[in-house]
Amino acid sequence: MPLSTSDAVTRAPAAGARARSHAHAQLRQAILSGEFAPGQRLVEEDLAALLGVTRASVRAALLDLTTEGLVERVPNRGARVRVVTTGEAVAITECRMALEALCAVKAAQHVTGAEAAELRRLGDGMTSAVASGDGGRYSELNHEMHRRVREISGQHVAIGLLERLNAQLVRYQFQIALRPGRPERSLPEHLAIIDAVAGRRPADAEAATRRHLESVIAALRLEEQPAGDPPARQ
Repeated sequence: MPLSTSDAVTRAPAAGARARSHAHAQLRQAILSGEFAPGQRLVEEDLAALLGVTRASVRAALLDLTTEGLVERVPNRGARVRVVTTGEAVAITECRMALEALCAVKAAQHVTGAEAAELRRLGDGMTSAVASGDGGRYSELNHEMHRRVREISGQHVAIGLLERLNAQLVRYQFQIALRPGRPERSLPEHLAIIDAVAGRRPADAEAATRRHLESVIAALRLEEQPAGDPPARQ
C-alpha cells in the first residue's frame, strides 16, 4: 500500500519486533516501487508518524535496509534511499550472473515434467506479449520465469542473495525494460533458458543464462554513455 499522510495514526505508536517488521516491509516496498526516489532523505520522525511506530522501530528498519543495500547513511545528513550508480549496477549484475547461472544448472538437474511444462507456458506467454506489443505483460512474465527457475533450483542460499541483489537493481530494470526493442531482443534469450532448463540440459542452461545477463550488462553500459555518443565498437 502506498505511504501517505493519511496513513498516520493518533494512537500511541507501536513498538517492538512487530513494529520493526511493519516499518521494514512498508519502507522496503516504498523504495522498490519508486515511491521513495534514489537520494531521497528518510527522516525518522516523519516516517515514524507516517507508519504509526516509534522512532526506534524506524531506526532499526532503516538499519536492516542499509544492510540490504537499499538505504545509505550520509554523515551529518542521516539516511537516504541509496543511489546505485551505473557502474555499481554492472558489478551487481556480474554477481547476479554467477548466482542465476548456478540456479539454472540446479533447475535443469531437478526440473519435473510438470515444472518444465509450466516454464514452456511462460515462454509461450512471453512470445504472445511481444507479438502484441504488451511490454507490461512481457515484463511480468519475465520476472515470473526467473523466479520459477530459482524456485525449481532449490538453491535457497543463492535465492536469498539474488533477492537482495535484484532489489538494488529495480530502477535500472525498469529503464532497460522500457527501452525500445528490448523485449524483442531479450525474448530469444529467455526462450533459450527455458528450453535448456525444461530439456534438462544443465550446461546449456548455464550458458544461456550467462548470455542473457551479458546482454543486460551491455544494456546497462549504454546508460553510462553521454547522450549522443555512439556505442563503442566491440
